[in-house]
Amino acid sequence: MDKSPTLAIVVPCYREEEVLPSTHERLCTLLNAMVKSDVVSERSCLVFVDDGSTDDTWSLLEKYANESPAVCALKLSGNFGHQNAIIAGMENFLDEADIFVTIDADLQDDINAIPKMVEKYKDGFEIVYGVRSKRKTDSWFKRNSALAFYKLMHHLGTKSVYNHADFRLMDRRVVAEFLRYPERNMFMRGIVPLMGFKSATVEYERSERKAGTSKYPLQKMLSFAVDGITSFSIRPVRFVLTMGITFVFIAILILGWVLYAKFSGRAVSGWSSMILSLWFIGGCVLIGLGIVGEYIGKIYMEVKGRPRYHVDQKIGR
Repeated sequence: MDKSPTLAIVVPCYREEEVLPSTHERLCTLLNAMVKSDVVSERSCLVFVDDGSTDDTWSLLEKYANESPAVCALKLSGNFGHQNAIIAGMENFLDEADIFVTIDADLQDDINAIPKMVEKYKDGFEIVYGVRSKRKTDSWFKRNSALAFYKLMHHLGTKSVYNHADFRLMDRRVVAEFLRYPERNMFMRGIVPLMGFKSATVEYERSERKAGTSKYPLQKMLSFAVDGITSFSIRPVRFVLTMGITFVFIAILILGWVLYAKFSGRAVSGWSSMILSLWFIGGCVLIGLGIVGEYIGKIYMEVKGRPRYHVDQKIGR
């Protein structure tokens, strides 16, 4: 590839005032170094997306964008979620770059992997995934729950890249194709591998957060996992059907035993066994209804066809 590509680094931000000064400085330093070494073109830029922050995040982004033509800022009218913030950044600056790298504002993902991603792109790869080589910075629970989630997604038939989050490079053609996916319950970690374009990986070590707090507590992580599972597989619904058939079969066996016990004079009245059976079957029915309800809720959100986000302000090219 003769010409240096134009790079846009998309950074979704939600209440990141504590970490933004360091993030802005480090990314600007990296981008300037890549421009000077002719890895990317001088029109490359940083795209910060404020996802409805309630602190001084937008004030800082506005200041950075006004001070430098290499910094662009996009303010959403409310909090539309991490995935939608990434989509907004790519969609609103699609014509400004040849390649897009998405990275979280805390910069726990190693920014030094970005030049390696660009080199992979120059080698002909259209998608480059940033993959964690280790999970030393995670707690025991997070490390093992993440492993269980990836295994479950694989078992459900979903393509996913192990130890990959949302740190990736995509070229403009891939982004344009990705934006054709209309769903509101967006799970990019499953959709991007599903697209099938030529891909590669770059390994890096994830560091600890320098400032601020994580915007993905346990409740959000569980919600994100449910979105991922229900967006790509109907096997949970089939599991409910299988469970129902199994219980009917067990009920027939129990009926046979009850009739045998009655006619052979061995019938014993048992309150405990009856109550336990009722609670067990009732719990299974509620679980089944919950799984089916989750899918119906997703359908409800999709058929309304509401916009993923609304832009309040845009500063930059």
